[in-house]
Amino acid sequence: MTYPAFHNLIGGEWVPAASGKTILNLNPANHNDLVGEFPSSHGEDVERAVEAAKKAFRTWRLTPAPKRAEVLRRTGALLQERKEKFAREMTREMGKVLAETRGDVQEAIDEAFYVAGEGRRLFGVTTPSELENKFCMSVRMPVGVVGLITPWNFPMAIPSWKLFPALVAGNTCVIKPATDTPLSVYNLVQTLVDAGLPPGVVNIVCGSGSGAGSALVEHPDVRAISFTGSSAVGSHVGQSAARGFKQVSLEMGGKNAQIVMNDANLDLALDGALWGAFGTTGQRCTATSRILLQKGIAAEFTEKFVARAKKLKVGNGLDETVEVGPQVNAAQIETSAMYVEIAREEGAKLLTGGRALAGGEYAHGTFFEPTVFANVKPAMRIAREEVFGPVVSLIEFETFEEAVEIANSIDYGLSTALYTKDVNRAFAAIRDLEAGITYINAPTIGAEVHLPFGGVKQTGNGHREGLGAIDFFTTWKAVYVDYSDKLQRAQIDNAE
Repeated sequence: MTYPAFHNLIGGEWVPAASGKTILNLNPANHNDLVGEFPSSHGEDVERAVEAAKKAFRTWRLTPAPKRAEVLRRTGALLQERKEKFAREMTREMGKVLAETRGDVQEAIDEAFYVAGEGRRLFGVTTPSELENKFCMSVRMPVGVVGLITPWNFPMAIPSWKLFPALVAGNTCVIKPATDTPLSVYNLVQTLVDAGLPPGVVNIVCGSGSGAGSALVEHPDVRAISFTGSSAVGSHVGQSAARGFKQVSLEMGGKNAQIVMNDANLDLALDGALWGAFGTTGQRCTATSRILLQKGIAAEFTEKFVARAKKLKVGNGLDETVEVGPQVNAAQIETSAMYVEIAREEGAKLLTGGRALAGGEYAHGTFFEPTVFANVKPAMRIAREEVFGPVVSLIEFETFEEAVEIANSIDYGLSTALYTKDVNRAFAAIRDLEAGITYINAPTIGAEVHLPFGGVKQTGNGHREGLGAIDFFTTWKAVYVDYSDKLQRAQIDNAE
């Protein structure tokens, strides 16, 4: 059987891993469909990529920021032309339905045009000096070589969140894509190259976290790491990067709550819950994995929600009629099944789903039924730990204050949603919910590129994608110009 073979991109050249080893990229909806063969890289490959990025940094940092931005603008235009092709290839390697992969590519398009505008907005600050005949200002400087480690669930959107602001700020990059979805990163970077990005400015090293990821994090010439993935791996990345005094941005897990009040538009809340819980087969850090129901509407909501969940069509995402695609690999199926058993043992009531799908059209893929649990208590593991699959918990509450307390009671703090017609409660939720994102009368998923994206507690370490990305990928330099032609001493008591 023949299938495409891909290499690492290092210094503008496509080269195999030094080990000669490879990884097969399989369609999770049909394991007989081989998407491609990718390098299994290790430290030697990372070393070469970082060296290429260091070399390219010497000239890329001196390229005027508006000129760097022109590359991104051309990239956005090319992505528009290639959107359908890239979306279909993404569905083959990741599994989510075409409507979602088209949205994934569109997010990269939006990010390209948004960040291209930042080429003329890398603003500094001027300020008066405390001394005469002295001018003070601050300017943004690129960090240097940055390492980017990206996940499989948004295999083009999230890399664009990292690559584009890093590039417009003048950095050079080494990116390690997820082993389940490297093709989408290859497509994104090839588009940058076709748009005129110079050799070595972006380098791809494909491989496992232990093989290529750790080497990238630990490399002394990599000055910053931007990571999106699980909290467990993120903790390791953060500690390892800290030993080298690197800047590190961590975007990690979530256990997101949608609160539905008695006065909510119930049909709207149902639409939001269904999309938030089962969009991307629940494989989003922002997925709605907890639905908090005020007791006045709990029974009606539960009945309607379960009925709609049962009707969702599961299958190959290339079929336009399919609503829920496969999970990305067998390990994710095992995790979903494990949490179903944990929930049962804890006393939660399984209302629908709970099984991997096999046989027939599901025989060669990794599919799991949309799964709903009721009688879930806030202290249960199913209500506190991230599943990253199509498994949702229904939790009842009496008062708005109790709902906020339940929503905040977990270790994560990424996304929250409140459905209500009470404007006072809406603003109280905005103030009191411990999360980086709060939606009012909208689901917990659906970020826009020009707003800050990230969370609190074990979801992140304070940095943000989107609006905050330029802050991460630049450092501040203070500049003092003394034109007095004499020694003037700041921070000295000059009072007469």
